[in-house]
Amino acid sequence: MSQTVRTRPEGSRRALNEAYDTALLDLDGVVYAGGDAIAHAPESLAVARGAGMGLAYVTNNALRTPDAVAEHLTELGIPTDAADVITSAQAVARLISEQVPDGSRVLVIGGEGLRVALRERGLEPVDSADDEPVAVVQGYGGPDLAWGRFAEACYAIARGVPWFASNTDLTIPSARGIAPGNGAAVEVVRIATGAQPQVAGKPLPPMHRETILRTGAERPLVIGDRLDTDIEGAFNGEVDSLLVLTGVTDGAQLLAAPPQHRPTYVDVDLRGLLTGQPEVVARGDGFACGGWVATAGDERLELEGDGEVIDGLRALCAAAWTAAGDGTCGLDGAKALARLGV
Repeated sequence: MSQTVRTRPEGSRRALNEAYDTALLDLDGVVYAGGDAIAHAPESLAVARGAGMGLAYVTNNALRTPDAVAEHLTELGIPTDAADVITSAQAVARLISEQVPDGSRVLVIGGEGLRVALRERGLEPVDSADDEPVAVVQGYGGPDLAWGRFAEACYAIARGVPWFASNTDLTIPSARGIAPGNGAAVEVVRIATGAQPQVAGKPLPPMHRETILRTGAERPLVIGDRLDTDIEGAFNGEVDSLLVLTGVTDGAQLLAAPPQHRPTYVDVDLRGLLTGQPEVVARGDGFACGGWVATAGDERLELEGDGEVIDGLRALCAAAWTAAGDGTCGLDGAKALARLGV
């Protein structure tokens, strides 16, 4: 996929699980939500896997180990090996290992996922700035991470030790709602030190590189629910993407997406992996998909017709993205989206 300005979702005559050799799947909002499997996810992934598609689960959460993630997925009815899980902890551990000698001590501000990933790369996790670490790594440590851990990071960084972060997602979904993510914790250390970390996770290239190295994918399809991590990560890696509407992105955010946040395909859920994708075609002053035609007026987006909701959203994307060009669409799409119920 070239990094030209996308003006409409693409179509595919072939089912996506046949057109691509490996699905690089985000977890929360795509495969599960609040610990429970999302509707149609286990069945869709089983069919894709049975037809020969490789499945890899790619997460910015550095807390859990690949073994723990694989066990959770298997319990949800999605048989998974630890080797099928790629975490930002693994990506940042590789990034550190390329810059420090083998066997170096690394101060860990985070959970077990980071420690396991560092040991895998021949590095020694330590807990204190007084342990003479040669690097500091920060990853999500869960709600019980002690405030004093941030102080240890600050002490080491003030001595000139390089600082790394698994990811900078400001929030993380939980069973009770949206909670502060690793990015919020990184901001605490940044404010206290004035330093900037090297970041590995989505949407940045180290995470994509880690995923390709571990999967060997030649025709990967990134599947996610977030525009600013999953879809932007695919854009940065110059690979195609599928946005599913089972997570955080809503219709208004999708219509307003700047070029780096525009997915190749859009579908309701993971059943879209098993089907072709309808073409969005120019018609008159607008764009048609299924039974819908969307146009960009002077102040708002217009939608006419009837049919599948997702086809109407695809047509609206084409009208909005074309009107926006390489910027952000400022047209009011509320009425059109309300008609679709998204």
